[in-house]
Amino acid sequence: MTVADVAAAGRNQLPRGIAYMVGSTVMFAGGNAVVKWQLANYPLGEVAFGRTLFAFLTVAAIVVPRAGWGVLRTRRYRDHLQRGLSQFGSMLCWFLAVSVLSLGSATALGFAAPLFTTLLSIVILKEKVGIHRWSALIVGFAGVLVITHPGAGTLTWGALFALTNAVLISTVAIAIRRMSMTESAETLTIYQMSIMTLCTAGLLTFGFRAPHWGDALMVAFAGAGNGIAQFWWTRSLSLAPPSAVVPFNYLSLVWAMILAFAVWGDVPTPGLLAGSAIVVASGLYILWRETLRRRRPTVPAPHRGVAKGFADTRRTGS
Repeated sequence: MTVADVAAAGRNQLPRGIAYMVGSTVMFAGGNAVVKWQLANYPLGEVAFGRTLFAFLTVAAIVVPRAGWGVLRTRRYRDHLQRGLSQFGSMLCWFLAVSVLSLGSATALGFAAPLFTTLLSIVILKEKVGIHRWSALIVGFAGVLVITHPGAGTLTWGALFALTNAVLISTVAIAIRRMSMTESAETLTIYQMSIMTLCTAGLLTFGFRAPHWGDALMVAFAGAGNGIAQFWWTRSLSLAPPSAVVPFNYLSLVWAMILAFAVWGDVPTPGLLAGSAIVVASGLYILWRETLRRRRPTVPAPHRGVAKGFADTRRTGS
């Protein structure tokens, strides 16, 4: 196979990568709508355990036959535990947020996570951030203020829970960035789902109500859909560059607003639409800058002149 054939094969994966990402957004949005619906009738812990259990079973059914039991082999048990607990806390905050906010508002605030991830990368990973990403951060947080409009006295507990969810998700992203050097995506996912299932099982002590079979089936489908969405999301990133597929992740916001209107009659406010646009634009700009930074070649100082001359030669076609 020639170099041209390899490049063509890589390009052919892009449509599949986009399809997996779009499919994951549909599954995530549908599962979140089911969660909001069920929280009106059942204890939070019961809904959380049901969804997480079926998500774990679905992920295990996908991963174990492919990777075998060796997927559990690791030396970073403590890191997995910390990440799993952060994910558990994030899920709790999300459930509390979606129980009182509209699905669109909770989803929009959740998309502030890339902003917090960039901020925490500066603090924890000591990454250097230039004026462009700092500007995107400031504009993005301004978008969060537009959505929550605290000056009007409407910064509710639900909004605070949604923002806390975004912060915790960003810590999970930082942990994944660190752990992916030694851990596979399958190992990360299996340990995450295992820890979350055990934690949510403990929540059953705070309340349980025998579910109607139809409701139990909905939660089971939501859990299975969440597991499939997790796999599709990971698969998307393995098939195509993040810069090409991650922007499609923001379709989750579109589906959430459509479902919120169709099921609960929630009409998006001008503030929600404007703030969402600002947050999404800021997140995409940060992604673009991050992509440029990673593509930039790192050339040792003594050889930069040689590299520049080579680049000039390529531009002139010599």
